[in-house]
Amino acid sequence: MLASGSSGNCALIATEKTRVLVDAGLSFKELTKRLASIGEQPGWIDAVLITHEHSDHISGLARFARRVPAAPIFMTRLTAPAIEWDGALPAIQPFQAGASFTVGDIEIDTFTIPHDAIDPVGFSFRAQGVKIGLVTDLGYLPDSIKFHLRGSQILMLESNHDLDMLKVGPYPWAVKQRVMSRNGHLSNEVVGDYLGHEFDSSATALILGHLSEHNNHPEIVRMVAQQALNRRGLATHLVVASQKEPTEVFRF
Repeated sequence: MLASGSSGNCALIATEKTRVLVDAGLSFKELTKRLASIGEQPGWIDAVLITHEHSDHISGLARFARRVPAAPIFMTRLTAPAIEWDGALPAIQPFQAGASFTVGDIEIDTFTIPHDAIDPVGFSFRAQGVKIGLVTDLGYLPDSIKFHLRGSQILMLESNHDLDMLKVGPYPWAVKQRVMSRNGHLSNEVVGDYLGHEFDSSATALILGHLSEHNNHPEIVRMVAQQALNRRGLATHLVVASQKEPTEVFRF
């Protein structure tokens, strides 16, 4: 994860042959800096996948498209018209939510998620016998999403807010209702319940991210998740992703 939070989201999925960027919520300068910190470059990216059109996931997309025009941008057919492009339309590869496709040697499954965007999706990736699940910005965890996440060796999941902090926090009540709704964001409590009962016990690493800046704290996220994992006796490597710096690189 290069960045995860309310101000910008971006992840890199890579094999020896293929590099895929998931979301482009960082400026090109910041993206270049964070890629360099793990030995990568923007020009090496083979494709960009967009989960939905909210600004914290696409704010750097137009600039990236101009600087790396050879990398196609994958987004759903309904999401594409919702984005305003500064200049010429880049190379867009539209897909239907629920479709599967391949970029290089990475197989990608897409699935609909419940969020207040036009056509938001999550992704799962398969390559060389490894499966990675990535899903943020969702109000709850329906069975369909749990199915797609099953069998992931690495799972990146949203843990957006602490309910008590949200209720007494600075947001207007209408915004609080949106965040707590079934088309909003996952709370620490909901994530803890999932980890305590249905999370795949074979997973090697769990990354929790998209933390609210005002209504959550990394140590609360870590505590709730670790307690749920401990109750099941799971030794899953737990990482809380940050807005300000990349996570460690997860290798297989």
